[in-house]
Amino acid sequence: MQTPTNSQPKKPPYVRRAFHDPNGTGIFYQGREIALVMGHEGADWLDRPEREEEEAPTLLVKALKLRPGMVVADIGAGSGYLSFMMAKQVAPSGKVLAVDIQPEMLQIIEQKKKQNGIRNVEVVLGKTDNPMLPEKSCDLQIMVDVYHEFDKPYEMVTAMVKAMKIGGRLVFVEYRKEDPNVPIKEVHKMSAAQVKKEMGLFPLKFVENSPLLPRQHILIFERVK
Repeated sequence: MQTPTNSQPKKPPYVRRAFHDPNGTGIFYQGREIALVMGHEGADWLDRPEREEEEAPTLLVKALKLRPGMVVADIGAGSGYLSFMMAKQVAPSGKVLAVDIQPEMLQIIEQKKKQNGIRNVEVVLGKTDNPMLPEKSCDLQIMVDVYHEFDKPYEMVTAMVKAMKIGGRLVFVEYRKEDPNVPIKEVHKMSAAQVKKEMGLFPLKFVENSPLLPRQHILIFERVK
């Protein structure tokens, strides 16, 4: 694949189609329709009691193999559900950067921090094309049911890769499109093949697709340069 002289891969086009899934934006990227974003009004759904049974986030955190001292970015952190779980694993010297583009979500996280006396979670107001993280600052970045909603996935991943340390891991947790029994709207699912295809543009090495979760992929990539 030829690349421009600045070593950045050529950006695939975004294609708008008149006929599309009603739960999608009508904008397609590498053959995949970008889903509509869940607003902050859905924060209670993120914290629902049955989430552990349905998604097994405790198993997810275990699969990440977090260690004290790590810097972890929770991209699309929402209400901070996973951020606070990961914060315990990287304490006392590590931290979690809870990134979201909705100030209302970050306010929810700040309230939870104060209520629970948690000091190693920092909120970051991101943009739709940039998580606003320092270059080579993160040991791990994770997106839980988020990537498929990015309206500028190429630009966002470009910025995320820059924010990863060499050898750092980029983790996609997405509902399995391959499984018709997963009770989620189709545009909110992703296949492992599609994620690998889209990440093939970047200096990332595919590491693993963990089968631990009942409904979701845990797709792990590593920054190689």
